[in-house]
Amino acid sequence: MTPTAKNLTDKDFQRLLELHSQLRRFVHWTETQAKEAGITPAQHQLMLAIRGHDDPRGPAIGEVANYMMLRHHSVVGLTDRAEEAGLVERKADPDDHRVVRLRLTRKGANVIQKLNGVHAEELSRLGRGIENLKPPEG
Repeated sequence: MTPTAKNLTDKDFQRLLELHSQLRRFVHWTETQAKEAGITPAQHQLMLAIRGHDDPRGPAIGEVANYMMLRHHSVVGLTDRAEEAGLVERKADPDDHRVVRLRLTRKGANVIQKLNGVHAEELSRLGRGIENLKPPEG
């Protein structure tokens, strides 16, 4: 049986607190790693949205806005700054020239690749911690 709002126990609240704390620690750690790599946390999120997108043409700005839970115009400004830093580039969609697609530059690809290695290790550690938070069966 899954706990409901009416029957959450002290242990359930302790697990929720631990989960929130671990997630916030991960976000803070991620932001620190981005800064140490010479980029902003927002640039890291932008590059991750581009690199993780499943279409080889790259995501459109609207898709990145959805990934990042930002408004379209905010992603446009972020893209402008990342483009100036040599991390990303804009390309017209070959099928629909009204759509602008984003791609990583060689520099951006190198930065995200280096960050990905340390993030994979940290995610593995976080995953083990979250596994330990599962409520006991039965």
